[in-house]
Amino acid sequence: MAKSYKEIMNTIDTFIFDVDGVLTDSSVHVSQNGEMLRIMSIRDGFAMKAAIESGYNVCIISGGNNEGVRIRLRNLGITDIHLASPNKVETFKEYTELYNIKPENILYMGDDIPDYHVMQLVGLPTCPQDAVSEIKAISKYISHKNGGKGAVREVIEQVMKVQGKWHLYYNGKHD
Repeated sequence: MAKSYKEIMNTIDTFIFDVDGVLTDSSVHVSQNGEMLRIMSIRDGFAMKAAIESGYNVCIISGGNNEGVRIRLRNLGITDIHLASPNKVETFKEYTELYNIKPENILYMGDDIPDYHVMQLVGLPTCPQDAVSEIKAISKYISHKNGGKGAVREVIEQVMKVQGKWHLYYNGKHD
């Protein structure tokens, strides 16, 4: 019998997120000088920081490359940031081998075709509500929120609640 996504959430110790379409709404605002600007949710940032401070691994794997995104993620305490990744599966394998992380203990959130193959390798493939149909078809959990609009916060909060860590965090009793 297949495990429910809530049962799988109980074993998660690592979160991996794509950027565009997951941490952003997949829009790119282009300035007059050609700089591409993205908008990220403060609530998603809060949840990623809470996860890190509660002992979870948080990793970013993205095909995009934007220094502003890197700075934002570093300011949240994320150290494993892989931007301009030409092969997400290869980056994923290098990351999991480096830290000896079991793929079945990973929640990966992606939204589009470049995430497809890596999502097939993890215990809990997830996506935002507005992900493409191919990604929705392989996701064990589809957020009720769109990318850049709280989908990351939703899955982190759910995992932490299932594991009894969310209330510890917001009550100030985290490590």
